Amino acid sequence: MDIPRIFNITESAHRIHNPFTPEKLATLGAALRLETGTRLLDLGSGSGEMLCTWARDYGVIGTGIDMSQLFSEQAKLRAEELGVADHVTFIHGDAIDFVSDEKVGVAACLGATWIGGGVAGTIELLAQSLRPGGIILIGEPYWRQLPPTEDVARGCLAGSIADFVLLPEFLASFSHLGYDVVEMIVADQDSWDRYEAAKWLTMRRWLKANPDNEFAQEVRARLTTEPERYAAYTREYLGWGVFALMTRC
Repeated sequence: MDIPRIFNITESAHRIHNPFTPEKLATLGAALRLETGTRLLDLGSGSGEMLCTWARDYGVIGTGIDMSQLFSEQAKLRAEELGVADHVTFIHGDAIDFVSDEKVGVAACLGATWIGGGVAGTIELLAQSLRPGGIILIGEPYWRQLPPTEDVARGCLAGSIADFVLLPEFLASFSHLGYDVVEMIVADQDSWDRYEAAKWLTMRRWLKANPDNEFAQEVRARLTTEPERYAAYTREYLGWGVFALMTRC
């Protein structure tokens, strides 16, 4: 079980596998007013940066599940590096249908809502692990501005314009599901740069180290085209944010 190899290559040097910087991740943790001992579940936990740094800074206890064997191993090493290995657990596995044995105060899925078949399904899945009064975190793209054509949407790696909506409409969608939006932290172009542009150096170094690899042609093609594609499309049109939700009372 693993994610497509290209992601393990291009994001192998990433600690955060979405358009957040460490500063934004810290801001999110502070905004949630986390208390020591808060239990957190993270579906699609990547290299574990959120769980590990929040365990260090706020004393949370948590479990992360991710399909990437590489990222799961990196998460365990990060926990040891930060001295929080006794507070966090990382599982290499499929998070689809995963429900925590013990109810959690925060249930999160940042950038992997395919796990629940979309945002609504992922919220429904996370809610099964949440204690009363807990917080759900959803990380998801939205349109900063509507693409003028379907070709532009595809340039943002979306299937179509209909894949995402503008931020006001996206926020309203949570209300329709019966949730209050109680916090949000959104990426900006600088944090998008750190996520996307950091892949280019990783790819270049990988190509130098693996010139005869069967994957080299695909990596070379991406390195050649990605900077221009990203600057023309994703950077201008696509937003991304983490939204904190609580069941409406």
